[in-house]
Amino acid sequence: MARLLSVNVGLPRDVEWKGRTVRTGIWKYPVAGRCHAGRLNLDGDGQGDLAGHGGEQRAVLVYQVEAYRHWETTLGRKDFVLGQFGENFTVEGLADAEVRIGDRYQIGTALFEVTQPRVTCYRVGIRTNEPRMPALLTSSGLPGFYLRVLREGEVGAGDEITKVGEAQDALTVAETNALLYSPAHPREQLERALRIQALSPGWRASFEALLKQPANSPAGGNAGLAPTAAGHPAAPGFRRLAVAAVRAESADVLSLTLQGTDGQPLPAALPGQYVVLRLPLAPDGPPIFRSYSLSSADAAQGYRISVKVEPNGKAGNYLREHVRVGDVLDVSAPRGSFTLQPGDGPVVLLSAGIGATPVRAMLHALSEARSTRRVLWLHAARDGQHHPFAAEARGLVQSLAHGSSRVCYSRPGPLDHAGRDFDALGHLSPETLKALDVLPAADVYLCGPPAFMADMKAALASLHVAPERIHAEIFTGGESLTPGIAPAPARPPHPPKDEADAGPLISFARSGIAAHWNAATYQSILELAEACDVPVRWSCRAGVCHNCESGLVSGTVVYQPDPLDAPAAGNVLICCARPRGDVVVDI
Repeated sequence: MARLLSVNVGLPRDVEWKGRTVRTGIWKYPVAGRCHAGRLNLDGDGQGDLAGHGGEQRAVLVYQVEAYRHWETTLGRKDFVLGQFGENFTVEGLADAEVRIGDRYQIGTALFEVTQPRVTCYRVGIRTNEPRMPALLTSSGLPGFYLRVLREGEVGAGDEITKVGEAQDALTVAETNALLYSPAHPREQLERALRIQALSPGWRASFEALLKQPANSPAGGNAGLAPTAAGHPAAPGFRRLAVAAVRAESADVLSLTLQGTDGQPLPAALPGQYVVLRLPLAPDGPPIFRSYSLSSADAAQGYRISVKVEPNGKAGNYLREHVRVGDVLDVSAPRGSFTLQPGDGPVVLLSAGIGATPVRAMLHALSEARSTRRVLWLHAARDGQHHPFAAEARGLVQSLAHGSSRVCYSRPGPLDHAGRDFDALGHLSPETLKALDVLPAADVYLCGPPAFMADMKAALASLHVAPERIHAEIFTGGESLTPGIAPAPARPPHPPKDEADAGPLISFARSGIAAHWNAATYQSILELAEACDVPVRWSCRAGVCHNCESGLVSGTVVYQPDPLDAPAAGNVLICCARPRGDVVVDI
């Protein structure tokens, strides 16, 4: 019979790691005597990152002493202590290959149900002093598993573990783990997993995404793990496109129309996507890379990009001063996940300044489709001189069956007239959104300066618009995900300290930063990005979770270690990737 060997608890603490402070509850220590198992936790236990750990579905983590013996043999270690893998219950028996999702066990006076395998993260690597451990736990089929508490009670070391309910036609913990993280995702197994009522919502959502992924998709990848930001992979590389038109949209915004030179059609773009330009600023210097939203999504007419020319902006000034009709530019395929979603509910296109660019492409698409959705165009500008696409947007809104708009000028000029050029003086505000009856059911597409976006997100939350309905585009890179890392003052991306002057050039296109690769200093492209304060997303740092999956604009990489399941073609897992040569990454 299975037996509970140790009950381990610990509260979150701050630990130093790679020059940063990590808040973590991975340090667990054995409890003497009995311990109360509550709905969310064992008494005296806590988690540092409730987004990834803890909660009703993950109240208790279980790991087997047999797995400890496996790692002692595999790694040649004798220093492991019970609780070191972050588990609450160290048990004898209950192998991952035998326990099924939905099985129920009585331990002491408490009743538990198996909900999901462990989701590994970098903190188990810190605790075991083995950075590979997140990948090793998953690839070995020995991840451990979580329990939810069906009946609260008292537990203690030495308690027998009695199976009191057996899930029918369910997958084992090891099978469930492999179904998500390995390259094979058989449809019948996914359907079987989704029939398990006890399966936790997070794993259910991952399997539903895999089930929706087209079989034999040429892009491949793992839809159950890939973040939204990597959801629309594009082929790496650049194509030579000719400048067919140049147009000044406002005092500081320039539009370029780009067309193919080889007679081949351009790859289709989704409304809201962008392209990356490779610009040779100097004949003897490295190129720079900049991302520009497509302001019209009709690839048949060519790509139209709109560029804000900042006083000290290298790329914008280069395009304005040196590029003319007939010139040829290197342009990537369209990419990006800030795209207009299908549906028939209301749409709010909310922007300020140059943030109008991607949402204008969405407005074009709605107009061309003769959409009957309720569409609200909201834009903030300084004045008419700095209001790009004003007449075009006005005409597109008027073409819609249920379109309306609200334009605010903060400092209208002498030629700007209320009621003709703009609707209200001042800024878009929570009061503006409330007065316009923005519905909680609306899909909101938001783009503009960081402060504007933060204010609008807060305003939308006050109107009870759900976070998943708020789609935001950040021109200078995506939102970061660094679980457990203590907040620090934000710094703009910059070259790394003591940058190498040779080696492959790694360019972070959305952040506008490039640096040479130094294999003696960095173990992965992720580490170089962190040294440059480029916004990044990660969790496992070992090629398992795919949170770091990003677009590979150009170049090739080698993996060390190899990821358990490869990213989609055109994407890269930066946490375990190293460059083969010059590389451009879409972050």
